[in-house]
Amino acid sequence: MVAVVDGRVLERLADGTVKQRSPITGTVVWTVPGRSNRPLPAALPPPMPLPAGRHDDLCPFCPARIQETPPERARFLLAGSGRPAGEPWVIRRDLGAREAAAGPWDVRRFPNLFAILPFSYWQANHGVELPVGALDRAARYGREPEGRAHLLAIARARLRAAGVSAQLADREPQEALLASSTAYFASTHDVVTTRRHVLDEATMDDQLTAAGDLTAEEHHAFVACAIDGLADLCEHVPGARNVAVFQNWLRPAGASFDHLHKQVVAIDEHGPLLERVLRLLGSDPHLFNTAVADPASRDRLLIAQNDHAIALAGVGHRYPTVEVLTTGPAVRPHEAPPEVVLGVSDLLHACHAATGRLVPTNEEWHLAPTGADVPMPWRVNLKWRISTLAGFEGGTKINVNTISPFELRERMVTALAGLRGQGRIAPLRIGDECQHGPGILQYAR
Repeated sequence: MVAVVDGRVLERLADGTVKQRSPITGTVVWTVPGRSNRPLPAALPPPMPLPAGRHDDLCPFCPARIQETPPERARFLLAGSGRPAGEPWVIRRDLGAREAAAGPWDVRRFPNLFAILPFSYWQANHGVELPVGALDRAARYGREPEGRAHLLAIARARLRAAGVSAQLADREPQEALLASSTAYFASTHDVVTTRRHVLDEATMDDQLTAAGDLTAEEHHAFVACAIDGLADLCEHVPGARNVAVFQNWLRPAGASFDHLHKQVVAIDEHGPLLERVLRLLGSDPHLFNTAVADPASRDRLLIAQNDHAIALAGVGHRYPTVEVLTTGPAVRPHEAPPEVVLGVSDLLHACHAATGRLVPTNEEWHLAPTGADVPMPWRVNLKWRISTLAGFEGGTKINVNTISPFELRERMVTALAGLRGQGRIAPLRIGDECQHGPGILQYAR
């Protein structure tokens, strides 16, 4: 079978080898028969028993150790007093150190202690000044004894990470340390984390809480908190041409901690991929139908669908990749109606649950940048990081992917059917139940 549509190639040879080329990136991928039958490798070391009573302080992202992260920007609470009628959660912002340490939360957002592009980058290269509101909040936070102690501890932790001895870090003038912490109140790179490091019933340290282990409601809050951060950075970082939203799950996928979290990063360039997508859409506004969704429908690569999004097995990815795309009008996540955010969250949650907690994954959000003059669907790629690029790929630029889109689709459909039967995921249509035919995506209309 050979299918070529606007640069998309999906070819199955006589021996069963599948060759692919992405219409979006041009990436070339081969899948050799038999390799997809290998079990997915575990990404964790041999499990160890959990110390008694240690579920909440296993890493700096855990509830008992929030003083090891910079002052938080927002927290989402799913239950409790103060929740507005009809709202799924309470959002609390800019808490003092004492209240933050004592109060409950389900999802929280805070500045990354080691930002990709720290505020100093924007100051030096774009002349961005600290907003008055950030200065005021920093002053209020530092007036509280617990807040002052927290800011000093964070500043000294950064010095120690840079190689300064603990003795020298302790001798740094406190006012200088406090001044260096002010930039956290105008963060340009945030972390969004969920509460549980391990499952509530966990007895071993490999019983981690992955995205698919959250309830659908918890996952919705997790996604919404990331969107809250996206909106914040779009509004308050002058010069930001793009905001990257991503999730690295487990060390092989780039995670520093085995605690579920997303990152939201303001950047001052579109980046090569987004530039390429914008050029392609300029030539063909219907690109994501003609080159992605329509061929996936024809080739039976649709995985699942609800009223607002569709999941399909992606073509031309270095790693097995599930693509989740919004099916309605073009919209950016922070401008999307609540029902669209919920639809994307539910479908993404189901795909994570079907993937399983032991598979390292990257979750990459793709959205139209501010000022884009072409419509683009909000889409999320869920990549299974189950192989390592090696000399063959580097020398030929032909990527060997152990699982073809066809095999990925079958694995996901089977797993989703089981999860739906157990009531573990929100209602959705699976496999051949999905809408087939051209024009599934309505973003360009």
